Amino acid sequence: MLEAYHRHRFGTLFVILLFTLAAAPALESVTPSHNPLDWLLALSLLAAIASVVREGYVRGPITVGVAFVLVSVLRAVFDAPGLLPISEGLWVVGAVLAFVVALRHAFGRGDVDHERIFAALDAYLLVGFLFGVGYWTLHRLNAASFAGPTVSEMGLSTSMYFSFVTIATLGYGDIVPLSAPARGLAVVEAVSGQMYLAVLVARLVSLYSQRATR
Repeated sequence: MLEAYHRHRFGTLFVILLFTLAAAPALESVTPSHNPLDWLLALSLLAAIASVVREGYVRGPITVGVAFVLVSVLRAVFDAPGLLPISEGLWVVGAVLAFVVALRHAFGRGDVDHERIFAALDAYLLVGFLFGVGYWTLHRLNAASFAGPTVSEMGLSTSMYFSFVTIATLGYGDIVPLSAPARGLAVVEAVSGQMYLAVLVARLVSLYSQRATR
């Protein structure tokens, strides 16, 4: 079973990330007293750490995962909001590790197979989640960083929504960055997202062409 997971680790991570992105708003409306996105992000982190362990980086990712789970449980049991920055920081560290590994796998040498495609998609989604955490942090530090009808209740789920609207350059306009840090972060995400897709397509086409000419 473990070997089967290792062969499809990036595909599994993609499904979990996509489920987190799609299911969180619906679950949040059904259970408003709880925050299902926190637990879905925890599941995503565990899947991300599992993909990192496969690359041989064992001790660091496992330490991050265990620490994140422990801090999250303590925060939930003792209702300690002071632990939120710690758990958030651990999640970011784990997500960055997974992003680096997925990016290396996507742009590394070798044939273009389904795992390489999923690794590229994982890196794209992880960037969106990381920027979402960044927007959430900015809003908590300065409530005037964003404007819009839903900004007064701009929790983690709304921040993730704004992040993926930005990285996809959809520009709905329902949430507008106002402060200089928020605008700068939004510009970086939008430009990075488009550049990533352009470079990714070029790289995958190059790898496929090399395979076809063998």
